[in-house]
Amino acid sequence: MAHQTRDHNLRLKGILSNALAGTAPGREDIVFLLSLSDEDSISMLFDTARQIRSRHFGNRVFLYGFLYFSTECKNDCLFCKYRRSNRSLIRYRKSPEEILEAAEAMAASGVHLIDLTMGESAFFHNRGDLGFKALVDLTKGIKRAAGLPLMISPGVVPEKTLAELAAAGADWYACYQETYNRELFSTLRLDQSFDRRMEAKKTAGSLGMLVEEGLLLGMGETLDDVGDAVMAMQALDVDQARVMTFRPQAGTPMELLHSPDALGELMVIAVLRLVLPDRLIPASLDVDGLAGLGQRLDAGANVVTSLVVPGQGLAGVAHQTLDIEGSRRTPRAIGPVLEARSLKPASRNDYLTWMASTRNGHAGGLPWPDNLSSPDLFPDLEKIAPGGEDRPFVQMEN
Repeated sequence: MAHQTRDHNLRLKGILSNALAGTAPGREDIVFLLSLSDEDSISMLFDTARQIRSRHFGNRVFLYGFLYFSTECKNDCLFCKYRRSNRSLIRYRKSPEEILEAAEAMAASGVHLIDLTMGESAFFHNRGDLGFKALVDLTKGIKRAAGLPLMISPGVVPEKTLAELAAAGADWYACYQETYNRELFSTLRLDQSFDRRMEAKKTAGSLGMLVEEGLLLGMGETLDDVGDAVMAMQALDVDQARVMTFRPQAGTPMELLHSPDALGELMVIAVLRLVLPDRLIPASLDVDGLAGLGQRLDAGANVVTSLVVPGQGLAGVAHQTLDIEGSRRTPRAIGPVLEARSLKPASRNDYLTWMASTRNGHAGGLPWPDNLSSPDLFPDLEKIAPGGEDRPFVQMEN
């Protein structure tokens, strides 16, 4: 037993030392890390992930506003509250005026990016060029009104539409496999193509868009499946890698399933940091709300996602209403959690610099010491109001 413990410790220390030296773990070592069960080993993993985050990003964290502008969806995913077959759900599709108002409020709150998310709404997806033109025009209007980087999460759309979205100002494309186990994928995402989703991400990257991939844990995957997914995200060279824990949703075939604790998610966050050291890894407020933010940051995350402005009638995904109207998913609300960990919101210039560096094919991260300002690549940013008018720019809350 002592011999096995010694071998275990030596292997763990070797993997973590190599990661700190710049050598990412391979698949077998990833599965080994994901299988850790004792508190000391897990603590060592998290500590290494934080060291690597600090090396590339200092103490700075990026903030994403979440604008779920349409909960209509033509898909019938088993795990999703907003699946087509859930007849008990009251849905919404916000008007362009409501969406612009919410986007401007998010920009004023101090976020670095606005994530425009929708279900695969028939209004946009089933009307051919007319529907997709409405989506492109909406993207263009929000970009102009908010003056921030945009992530678009429209589901799988034609290559022509992706190109038009990029030209309209969409900087990011998010499209999640949720799992890289093809059999599990086909069970969860009914009548959807694994390969089409993969090709959509590759196409977006070829168009110059940054790409986010995502996993959902607790739906029947094995540690080997997760190891395969992490390796696939590394091979895809994703710019942001998200993982979330499954939460059973009323009105779905999976509503009575056990809801796993967050430890698996935390360990995947840490492993992703070792494998993708200079990329963005979110801590989502959508799973456990403000109460779960700290532990995700402690595991190595460097983006706070799913910040939602209250009073706009906007929903979350994993939890429809969690912490939203109580103003607990705002930049101001998360401030104490960041401060307790000696973290702080990055400047908007920091974020734009990271995006430009990554798009140009350089190593990611923030390549300057914490005690210096970021290179002033965008000198007019702080002087321009979100709508382009000559009015005071709302600075990020510290």
